[in-house]
Amino acid sequence: MSDTTSLIFGRLGWDALPFWSMLTDHSWLSIINGVIATGAAGMVVLGALAAVILVTWLGKWRYLWSEWLTSPDHKKIGIMFIVIALVMLARAIVEAVFMRAQQAVGLDSGFLTAEHFGQLFTTHGTIMVFFMAMPFLTGIINYVMPLQIGARDLSFPVLNQVSLGLTAAGAALVMISLVLAPFSIGGWTGYPPFTELARNPGAGVDYWIWAVTLSTLSSTLTGVNFAVTIFKKRAPGMTLMRMPLFTWTALCTAILMIFGMPPLTVATGLLALDRYLDFHMFTTDLGGNMMNYVNLFWAFGHPEVYILILPPFGIFSEVFATFSGKRIYGYKILVIATMCIAVLSFTVWLHHFFTMGQSAHINAAFGIATMLIGIPTGVKVYDWMLTMYRGRIRLSVPMVYAIGFIMLFVLGGMTGIILATPSVDYQVHNSLFLVAHFHNMLIPGLLFGMLSATNFWFPKATGFRLEERWGYRAAFCWIIGFMLAFFPLYVLGMMGMPRRSVAYFEPQYVPWMIVAGIGALAILCALLCLLIQLWVSIRDRHTNNVFAGDPWDGRTLEWSTASPPPEYNFPVIPEVHSLDAFMTEKEGGRAWRVPDHYGDIEMPANSVMGVVIGLTSLAMAFGLVWYMWWLVIAAGVITLAAIVGRGFVRHTHRIISADEVRTTHERWLERLRQTAPIDRSREQSTDNHGRAMPPVEGAVQ
Repeated sequence: MSDTTSLIFGRLGWDALPFWSMLTDHSWLSIINGVIATGAAGMVVLGALAAVILVTWLGKWRYLWSEWLTSPDHKKIGIMFIVIALVMLARAIVEAVFMRAQQAVGLDSGFLTAEHFGQLFTTHGTIMVFFMAMPFLTGIINYVMPLQIGARDLSFPVLNQVSLGLTAAGAALVMISLVLAPFSIGGWTGYPPFTELARNPGAGVDYWIWAVTLSTLSSTLTGVNFAVTIFKKRAPGMTLMRMPLFTWTALCTAILMIFGMPPLTVATGLLALDRYLDFHMFTTDLGGNMMNYVNLFWAFGHPEVYILILPPFGIFSEVFATFSGKRIYGYKILVIATMCIAVLSFTVWLHHFFTMGQSAHINAAFGIATMLIGIPTGVKVYDWMLTMYRGRIRLSVPMVYAIGFIMLFVLGGMTGIILATPSVDYQVHNSLFLVAHFHNMLIPGLLFGMLSATNFWFPKATGFRLEERWGYRAAFCWIIGFMLAFFPLYVLGMMGMPRRSVAYFEPQYVPWMIVAGIGALAILCALLCLLIQLWVSIRDRHTNNVFAGDPWDGRTLEWSTASPPPEYNFPVIPEVHSLDAFMTEKEGGRAWRVPDHYGDIEMPANSVMGVVIGLTSLAMAFGLVWYMWWLVIAAGVITLAAIVGRGFVRHTHRIISADEVRTTHERWLERLRQTAPIDRSREQSTDNHGRAMPPVEGAVQ
């Protein structure tokens, strides 16, 4: 490269293209891996082009800009978080299928190179934790929590935009790594010294560092926003012990985000200093110590496990109560259990490295703490079962996910207790037994929870229900596919098969790996069913319209508004007098009343901050990956100018007049009165337009 070319493009060269390796190495293995990589890159490029062409053809650029990209509305931001999560989920599942296919035929060789398998392994874990799970739960909380507490928006709407922009930038960086140079092969944990510059000088580790850093910054800001909103913006009368359980789990999750995310941001920042400025923080010489990284990573990593699992706990609490037709059993105990889990989650990080040489006394202390955290979790399971006991259970799609979760999550929890014993963990820590365990927790826990929430609150967000038949097919494919894909790994782990293996030499592993591969295909079918369900639902949206807003005979405040809710959520901030505030109003005949007085409503004005920060963060990270220092400086200057410029903006709010609020609300109330209520046992029928009611007088509430 000439000096000018190097100045412009840094270390980016032709060898970064995914097909370059097969042009220089003509072996069949190189060609196969090159074709796979090129196909993946082509899908990313074609997908982006298709999206641009579609929006242009529909003439929706102005609408997309004004109504979505620059909107501070928590509901739209929540939906955009979920869209990011679903796109990244699709990629991660395809990568998982390739890994399972490789291991199914991996006796002696297979079709993937070790390096390509390492990239798939790293991107799969990174995406599922940072760019599927975190955006998904952030999006659900973003949408639902302000509605549940009777708020108009989050406390810091523009900060919410910035959080979205940072997450989108990190996700985009991961997708760019499919097109320009491979991703890291250092695993989703990024342990040094393997990720140090001397051992891994390529751009892959730098992609990982900056993508994860953007994600953690986003989550930290989101945690602050959620916590302040719950503490300061609850409706009058909504004391802490009247908050819905989903809001309680959102609060505990926010606190975990605030204290759990910064350790990883610090760890990736220090690793970047090692790679860029030769600081030797985590090297094996010159005063560094890689165990400092391990402690920082898992000081984040174990709170992160409960960041991922607490929101689904809240979702399942809402689902079990709603579809059992009962108030949740043991509300106060569930609140206490949630807080206990949040506190204990900070005390168990060392069980992630029982095998790394600390004393037996330390291992024993952390083993006991790990077992203790199972107690409040077990309390929750019993309370959910007692909620269903003698209830009028409707096996809706959210309920199928919830019941599947209970059965599979308990099994995963039992294997967690086994692994909490340091001597046992020492034997199986580096085997597929551990892989089976954490997938047994995160897929039935996190992913089933998010899919249950999507089916549960989708009609609230869009005004029409998701199609049920394809929803059931997706749910059963997920449940069956999960069991086929991961239960064999327990056996393989006990047989001694190590994790992260691209190939193996023991023929007895093959049948179990084939079963796991079939399970991966079933999960791929589940993803296809979800896409078909969405397509059919949009096609039949007028038939399944639920504009009245309460398709499930809901219990909490979000069901008291129209579907979808107006920008300001409530025409008048509700007053709360009990737990399950909306159900209490319906039982007392006070629901859907005309307010005594309408007032002007002040809402945040549109802002470009989220878009600007997202684009400049992506540009800065990309420049850091490829040593394009001019791009890093330019992006940094624009970011600083945008932050300073925001301080001079004076028109940060706009007013929605009382007359407009009155007209909109009374028009909806009139339509609602003309809508016949239906027995909630018929909630899946086309007669359900959002006014589901108990099936008989005196039904258990």
